[in-house]
Amino acid sequence: MSVLTIVFASFAAFEHFYIFYLESVATHSASTSRVFNMDQEELTRPSVTVLFKNQGIYNALIGVFLLYGLFIAKNSEIVAIFLFFIIGVAAYGAVTSNKKIILTQGGPAIVALASFLLLG
Repeated sequence: MSVLTIVFASFAAFEHFYIFYLESVATHSASTSRVFNMDQEELTRPSVTVLFKNQGIYNALIGVFLLYGLFIAKNSEIVAIFLFFIIGVAAYGAVTSNKKIILTQGGPAIVALASFLLLG
């Protein structure tokens, strides 16, 4: 894998750790309210809190396995699978929630996948 692919894929992983932080640790914060465009009062509802914390775990695991593929297994197939996964989820979010998600959440993965396909 090229250095560029490793850098962008790592950035995508760390972005998912940040999403985990917002959803599972700082669930009721002003930052979470701003990023997800939701009122802080809505974020304090127990049903929303439970859903956010559950989503946060998924995002953390995406980050963990992407870093695992990059630095422990050094397996480009694992990296590619998780980059495709991130892009797929971002595309779904863009269609169902907010068009910006394809760039904000999917952007680093798109660039990493492009560099992977072009540079190896």
